Amino acid sequence: MSPRGVTIPEVRQQLFDAAEQVLLREGPSGLTGRAITREAGVATGLLHNHFGDLDGFLAALFVDRARTATRRLQGLLDRAGTATVADNLMAGIETLCAANILALAGLALARPSIVPRPSEAHGEGTLEPDANERLFTAYLEAEQRLGRIPPGADTASVALALVGAAHQLLLTRGPHAPDLRERLRRVIAALIER
Repeated sequence: MSPRGVTIPEVRQQLFDAAEQVLLREGPSGLTGRAITREAGVATGLLHNHFGDLDGFLAALFVDRARTATRRLQGLLDRAGTATVADNLMAGIETLCAANILALAGLALARPSIVPRPSEAHGEGTLEPDANERLFTAYLEAEQRLGRIPPGADTASVALALVGAAHQLLLTRGPHAPDLRERLRRVIAALIER
């Protein structure tokens, strides 16, 4: 426990990391202010001092982790022209399939009260719900310019279908379903076939 009045550097990230560990270990029902601060090794009231209430904290956690996933996905554009389009798209989908992102999706389903609050969450700007879709679109457009995607392909619709299919498969089958990767590869092939 940190002594009263002692500044804890990077307390937001410390609390976020602790909450993620609790979420992965115990699921959404285990996410209490006390469980999070115990995991972080900080005073119980620290979460409320920085975020007001648990829902405010969870909304900020949701935004922070979604932004992190989007930042990781930005590397997809650099892959244009390398490997195969299917392999690159699969790598992008795997970025979105990280266990913490799936757990956060489960959290949003279990606690819908946090979903309308991202625009109120602490941090820079607001969450852009279609950011990942736009990154896939930009990647597909880059591949289209290189001639690896047909010129008439509707890249925005392909990106939307790909992200939607990935979310559907992940949320209904889970990240460890034995045929998940194969199903995603078949969806990708169907979407980008010439």
